[in-house]
Amino acid sequence: MSASKLQVGVVMDPIDSIKPVKDSSLAMLLEASRREAEIHYMLQSDLRMLAGVALARSRLLSVRDDEHDWFELGATKDIRLGDLDVILMRKDPPFDMEYIYTSYILERAEQAGALIVNRPQSLRDMNEKAYTAWFPQCAPLTLVTRSMRDMKDFLAEHRKIVVKPLDGMGGKSIFVVSAGDNNANVIFETLTDNGARFAMAQEFIPEISAGDKRILLIDGAPIPYALARIPSADDNRGNLVMGAVGEARELSDRDRWICDEIGPVLKDRGVMFAGIDVIGDFLTEINVTSPTGIRELDRAFDLNIAATLFDAIDSKLA
Repeated sequence: MSASKLQVGVVMDPIDSIKPVKDSSLAMLLEASRREAEIHYMLQSDLRMLAGVALARSRLLSVRDDEHDWFELGATKDIRLGDLDVILMRKDPPFDMEYIYTSYILERAEQAGALIVNRPQSLRDMNEKAYTAWFPQCAPLTLVTRSMRDMKDFLAEHRKIVVKPLDGMGGKSIFVVSAGDNNANVIFETLTDNGARFAMAQEFIPEISAGDKRILLIDGAPIPYALARIPSADDNRGNLVMGAVGEARELSDRDRWICDEIGPVLKDRGVMFAGIDVIGDFLTEINVTSPTGIRELDRAFDLNIAATLFDAIDSKLA
């Protein structure tokens, strides 16, 4: 490999399936290209370990900011992952056992010298929903349980709650349940698989009508703007993929306080790019696998968030 070029690897879903106008991974790759990096594109199926060495069959990748023609794949290379300068782990959930196995391979690459964004151990440790429990001062009252009885009691006490699986993304299988709803039992049964799986319940936050704010943090420091995702009239979920409308806003004082609580922990644990979700005054999720929102905020405020990320990466590599 050329010593003069930054060597960037990316593990992601098939690049031909992304929506370039919205895709944060593409924003990162475009910035890597602007810095004349050599980009190695990999799917999970391209990774392997042999005698404890993390290896991959990568394709050289070139990208451009074109909604209809955004990438070109070049030659295949067999590489040692530890020889790369930085690897962007951008595979979307589900966070299943295959994801965990991938993190083991990336951790061996990390031990061989590559900077992994984000650190593999933290990807394993920080469930995007359950990890709010480490910051109870920031979060709404939250229950994690396999017990349908616990969920029924939580609903009876709080009258209106949000329930969701611990391994979902993009608003999938999130329910708002009110006291007296005859569907409550079947919702609890489905989410817990009749008591065989953990699920989450939170107090309902009425301010969801004003938007579910996505706040991006780079090496623990927040971008000073948020993307508020306002639910459509016929849905409770603040997820763009579910029809919510994005509205860019400056961070509030409460938003900044939440970031001050969380940011140093993320930085200390090697989470260089995170997206937290805030509804009203409360933290609801900490997204560390493949957070989105770069392109929307870049357009709204004439930013280059990926450049800020790569500046932080450069400082780690110096």
